Amino acid sequence: MYSDTVTKLINQFERLPGIGHKTAVRLAFYILESPPQVAEEMSKVLVEAKQNVKFCSTCFNLTEKDPCEICSDKKRDESVICVVENVKDVIAMEKTHEYRGTYHVLHGSISPMNNITAGDIKIKELLQRLADDKIKEVILATNPTVEGEATAMYISRLIKPLGISVTRIAHGIPVGGDLEYTDEITLIKALEGRREM
Repeated sequence: MYSDTVTKLINQFERLPGIGHKTAVRLAFYILESPPQVAEEMSKVLVEAKQNVKFCSTCFNLTEKDPCEICSDKKRDESVICVVENVKDVIAMEKTHEYRGTYHVLHGSISPMNNITAGDIKIKELLQRLADDKIKEVILATNPTVEGEATAMYISRLIKPLGISVTRIAHGIPVGGDLEYTDEITLIKALEGRREM
């Protein structure tokens, strides 16, 4: 139905996560029907991002300068590391404006079903950071999925013998949620994480 070039453009958009065929076609035609400078500016920004954005050598967050802004911020509590699965989790935590420690981005979670082992994510690098006597607490903020829980448990077992406090973020019922619509696992986690008032 489409010329080879248009088909190639659609195929490139389909490679993006969350983009199906219809959306890829819509994006391709948006680019084709736009003035040439739109495509030029987009391609320029894509190339700049790939050239300039890299991983922080300390926490593995995305950054344009190394170390990243969070790791180089002297107002941060360097004795606390929050371990997250991906960069988007750092952004979510930062939006709270409550956490003032540092981060460590794993870039995934242990998933035997997907052939992802501990060696495929940044656990070894986390353990290297813990050799520094400054670290007093590691907060495990992996997702409340089977993979996230397995990753948190694995990391916890590695860290506890080091004498460093290991904590896990609480899981439970979201604010504004109704008990009757909450699944059993979430209710169990909410009960386990209960605290005195």
